[in-house]
Amino acid sequence: MKILFLHDNFPAQFGPIGEYLAKRGWDVTFGTQRQGAKSPFIKTFNYKPHRNITKGVHPYAATFEKAAINGQAAARACLALKATGYSPDVMMAHSGWGPGMYLKDIWPDARYIGYFEWFYQPVGPDVAFLSPDERLSEDQLLRTRGRNAPILLDLAACEYGLVPTNYQKSQFPADLGAKLRVLHDGVDTDAYAPKAGARLVLPGLDLSHVDELVTYVARGMEPYRGFPQFMAAAAEVMKRRPNANVVVVGEDRVAYGKKLPEGDSWKKRMLAQHSYDETRLHFTGLIPRDQYLKVLQASSVHVYLTAPFVLSWSMMEAMSAGCLVLGSDTDPVKELIEDGKNGVLVDFHNVQAIARAIVRILESPAKYAPIRAAARETIVAKYSAAEIYAKKAKMFAEPNAPFRPSTSA
Repeated sequence: MKILFLHDNFPAQFGPIGEYLAKRGWDVTFGTQRQGAKSPFIKTFNYKPHRNITKGVHPYAATFEKAAINGQAAARACLALKATGYSPDVMMAHSGWGPGMYLKDIWPDARYIGYFEWFYQPVGPDVAFLSPDERLSEDQLLRTRGRNAPILLDLAACEYGLVPTNYQKSQFPADLGAKLRVLHDGVDTDAYAPKAGARLVLPGLDLSHVDELVTYVARGMEPYRGFPQFMAAAAEVMKRRPNANVVVVGEDRVAYGKKLPEGDSWKKRMLAQHSYDETRLHFTGLIPRDQYLKVLQASSVHVYLTAPFVLSWSMMEAMSAGCLVLGSDTDPVKELIEDGKNGVLVDFHNVQAIARAIVRILESPAKYAPIRAAARETIVAKYSAAEIYAKKAKMFAEPNAPFRPSTSA
């Protein structure tokens, strides 16, 4: 079987399943914008948009033009691949950015499986949650609806689509959601496993003496992932727990939502607004996976806050590693975590409640051991990569299997 993946990034969601398939005899090819993308198991090629969007393009159409230009770049690279005689049996592309928009025009007989993460609403649950008093202009409302155009084209073209969580599927209109199957990307539960007595030692950071370690992980430092609330709570925790250390993993940038003016950042704002013992506050930046795992394994309490939006892999990896996850009481988190059973939930906006919960956990770590164990059990039972990859391999290999909508992983 030949399978083609398209994603602007690499390895992203497709690299691990691609390697799994390749090791089982599949011919796996991956097209990406990322230069230098390599894998010993996967053949890779690049595509690159030849220009930016048109200056002065209608703002409602800007997202679609950007996706179309990207789709054109991917299509040209795929046509060059086709000229060599290559023809996939299955194609899978990340929807919204455009790389898969023209796949069916190049290989009409190949099955196209879309990968969908989000459907935009004029006033989305994320925006309403973070800025309940903000009144959007008519232009902002109409422009948001236009962001769905590339996603709708992919939905129309694909045989069916995969979406990682039930919450993400619930954002799609019901008649379109009928074409989507909920199946997560999977967590490597063998790699992300607890390590008894783990202490954190990273290059340039030795916290082997620390008994109380509060951890936070996100791609960026931003309101969507509750960074301002976490930092405000961390300042309070550090006052109440003089031996507690805080480790923040991620880049000083905004990955989701509105960007700040040049030279400004949420990290700078929080450090200016709150008082910290900076000998106990550690920003690691982006770190390799093996170091990131060490952070999770040494964590006393791992804080994960998110607006109603796409759920981060990091929360699930933390659960798999046996972390005590203190999560926001928001729908994406509640899909996996039941308060007091396999994690602890807290009001996203209530800084004092977040701080109190962290302190309670630090005061009585043994009390929460069963919750840590249950967190890992949740991931092993429902989100193990080994089982999910096997399901996907079977799904991809069935050429004429009728699509059966699913509401769970």
